Amino acid sequence: MTVQRPAPRSSATGRMWLLAVLVIIVGSSPVWLRYLVFWPLDQWQVDVEVYREAGVSILTGRPIYEAMTESPQLLPFTYPPFAALWALPLALIPFGAVGWLWTALQLAATTAIVWYAGWRLIHRAGARAPLVLALLVVPMTWLHPVADGIRFGQVNAFMVLACLMDLRRPRPGLLRRIPPGVLVGLAMSIKLTPGVFVVHYLVNKRWREAAWAVGTAVGVTVGTWLLMPEASFAFWGGALQDPSRLGPNSGTSNQSLRGFLLRVGPQGLTGTVIWLVCVAVVGVIGFALARRAYRQHDSIAEVAVVGLMAVLLSPVAWIHHLHWVVVVIFAILGADPLRDRRRLVAAAVVTAWFLCRMPWWGITWLNDRVGPVFFGRLLQNADTAGALIALAMLAWTLQTRDDHDPGISSEAGVLTSDRSDAPVGAPAAALGEQSRLG
Repeated sequence: MTVQRPAPRSSATGRMWLLAVLVIIVGSSPVWLRYLVFWPLDQWQVDVEVYREAGVSILTGRPIYEAMTESPQLLPFTYPPFAALWALPLALIPFGAVGWLWTALQLAATTAIVWYAGWRLIHRAGARAPLVLALLVVPMTWLHPVADGIRFGQVNAFMVLACLMDLRRPRPGLLRRIPPGVLVGLAMSIKLTPGVFVVHYLVNKRWREAAWAVGTAVGVTVGTWLLMPEASFAFWGGALQDPSRLGPNSGTSNQSLRGFLLRVGPQGLTGTVIWLVCVAVVGVIGFALARRAYRQHDSIAEVAVVGLMAVLLSPVAWIHHLHWVVVVIFAILGADPLRDRRRLVAAAVVTAWFLCRMPWWGITWLNDRVGPVFFGRLLQNADTAGALIALAMLAWTLQTRDDHDPGISSEAGVLTSDRSDAPVGAPAAALGEQSRLG
């Protein structure tokens, strides 16, 4: 009689991960099918086309900041020269393939964001963690800031992932030998808004991380300047000071505090003063909340709050910059939302808010004159309001958290404090698993 041996654990884990990938692909298909298959070609992946054209400019010797994408978009490259170097591989691939590849990479980056931001929650599922991860990723791809990133072919998913990995505790195993602050510095070299994390470091007297972030940004910027002096002079000496290159600052897509005030507030000096006052008030509150999260050893809430600052305080923050909402949702959920059902309600409110495309509903309302202009304006500025509501939700969770909230109980063999480099009370096997998965 032959005794059938059970399937190896690695095979079962592999099948679970394969199932997770299929769930993510199928579950997110309404988003990527809409923007890759059914979207008008003259609007197809317009931002990744901008990056690719920067790479083409380097290869062909044309000025990076004078080149435009094809009509009717005619979009210029608006990022630092270092970002153009990253775009070189895209220039070697046909644009049609680039759009599909970039979308796949965005989905992978969003999955990684959920993995790292939702670590405390996901690892309660044990062997089913890959499937739980997939089920959590799918609705995140439907959030309209995330969907807009896929629509345009944006970089925000990668910026959020870099900053999250750099600040998250325990530090991901992939970064054990990379000093904290380096990824933030690299993100700053590609897009300037992650610089708010340096402010956060300085507020908390985290001098080493601030030094690594600034040093990395300065190092790669100077290196790029030596490699491409003309492009560097063109950006830092001209293109950076030209807000018109970013598009209409008062347009609905700009959901920063300044964008909101440009649409509804007074113009000129009065408007500028009001904006600066709002920036000061929100900044003081926001960085104080981030400091509280840091002191409470909740690195996910810390990243969520500072990420919202990057959107609210920036002069220009497009809707897809709110990719930070993915981190916000998991910061609100915490390690065990079933212990406090109010967390589920709060996370559901934020999720539902950003599943709705209210700014575009507001434009339709105003253009078609459906009803009172006031209500149309409220809808048009809903993402600015949503970011402030999310900030308030994070403040509430930091105020009401309990001693078990920072991590998963030691019975689960993983985190009891999300700033620990190793889980407290976890068996050696669990530590090895964390290092491999993290």
